[in-house]
Amino acid sequence: MSLINEFRSTEAAIKQLQERLQALKQDGNLQKELDFEAKLRELMAEYGKSLPDILALLDAEGKVSKAGRPARAAKVEAPAKRTRKVKQYKNPHTGEVIETKGGNHKTLKEWKATWGGDTVESWVTLLG
Repeated sequence: MSLINEFRSTEAAIKQLQERLQALKQDGNLQKELDFEAKLRELMAEYGKSLPDILALLDAEGKVSKAGRPARAAKVEAPAKRTRKVKQYKNPHTGEVIETKGGNHKTLKEWKATWGGDTVESWVTLLG
């Protein structure tokens, strides 16, 4: 971007922000909020309280931490991962027996490709 283009875009952005600032200054809600903030700060100073003190006072259920941010939920332990049971497959055609905990077994895949998954699953015995 050329320097003159950057200058013009910055100038336009400043003008837009100035218009927005003027609109906010005219907004009655902003004035109310500014008045409230000023009175609240005076009151806090009068009683020697800080923002975290006020938050702790108003937060009866402990939803806000001492740092003034929402408290994080207590970490919940994930349940222990369930161990897989050992399965024993006995091929009635060959008499071959394999034991596995998962389905990623080379011979088991070959059997399922040859005789079909449902058929091979009917050959299973759970060991433990």
